[in-house]
Amino acid sequence: MKLEIRPIEQTDEDAVIQLWIECELVVPWNDPHRDIQRKLMVQAEFFLVGCLEGKIVASVMAGYDGHRGWINYLAVRPQHQRTGFATEMMDKAETLLRAAGCPKINLQVRSTNAKVIEFYKSFGFLIDDVTSLGKRLETDE
Repeated sequence: MKLEIRPIEQTDEDAVIQLWIECELVVPWNDPHRDIQRKLMVQAEFFLVGCLEGKIVASVMAGYDGHRGWINYLAVRPQHQRTGFATEMMDKAETLLRAAGCPKINLQVRSTNAKVIEFYKSFGFLIDDVTSLGKRLETDE
């Protein structure tokens, strides 16, 4: 199976959200529609989908702020996991970030998600000795 990787298109929104739901990435405090619309306004070309026979089976949202790169919403449909598609998606995202001059990629994983932490370690990610802080600027989410 050949995975076609391309930037997201506006018409992909529902399929991407369904993918995220299947992969348990949607949480009550993040509206996936808003997340997609926000990303489409900033570096939309770094938001990638992976397609098989025209159907979306993978996604990754990358970004670069001039200091660090970020990875969010890496997802592969459960029936296509362990096929190498996540590696292909990460490789493409990393290629885009390198081309933009990005020196380091950061990502956040819930500390309770040991399986995903090990998955990212297999890509060469290390646990940084930092504490992640966050502040909601919108309270209606």
